[in-house]
Amino acid sequence: MTDPNRANDNTENSAPTGEPVVSKPYIMPDEPEAGSAEALTKELAEARDRTLRTLAEMENLRQRTRREVADAKTYGITGFARDVLDIADNLQRALDAVPAETKEAADPGLKALIEGVELTERSLLNALEKNGVKKFDPIGEKFDPNFQQAMFEVPDPSVPSGTVVQVVQAGYMIGERILRPALVGVSKGGAKAAPSADITA
Repeated sequence: MTDPNRANDNTENSAPTGEPVVSKPYIMPDEPEAGSAEALTKELAEARDRTLRTLAEMENLRQRTRREVADAKTYGITGFARDVLDIADNLQRALDAVPAETKEAADPGLKALIEGVELTERSLLNALEKNGVKKFDPIGEKFDPNFQQAMFEVPDPSVPSGTVVQVVQAGYMIGERILRPALVGVSKGGAKAAPSADITA
């Protein structure tokens, strides 16, 4: 049987003063109490930092998107432009196939045909240029492997070695990028470029 007086005795022994003892939680020295001015200042600084980071990320995203849209406008027609270059090449080959003396002595029908092909080629090149595709012909320039592809060497001592002396196929740029390098013949055996002279005191 339980004795009601015994329960009262235990209660009196555990709290002799009559008030329950409540232990206060330990607060780390670097963590201010919740609700204090220091805690609110810390929260405000963290929120400000998060906001600034978010704004910086949004600005980076805006700039990246702007760049991607500009690139898409400039370089989006790359595949189509490459296909059209074959047509431009064929028109040029057709014109090159007719010797100059034949053009001069041609009857009116043939002259009209030649003029029509020339006009078509010019219109095609103008349309390409309006869309950022430009033709370049590096004849007489120093060979640059970034823009030209050497197909053969031509022994020619009359021009400096490494000069483009023949263009087999014209090159094309789209924006600031190479759409197709020019296929060229490069001189060999001519005078080499003079080395830069050292200036001594």
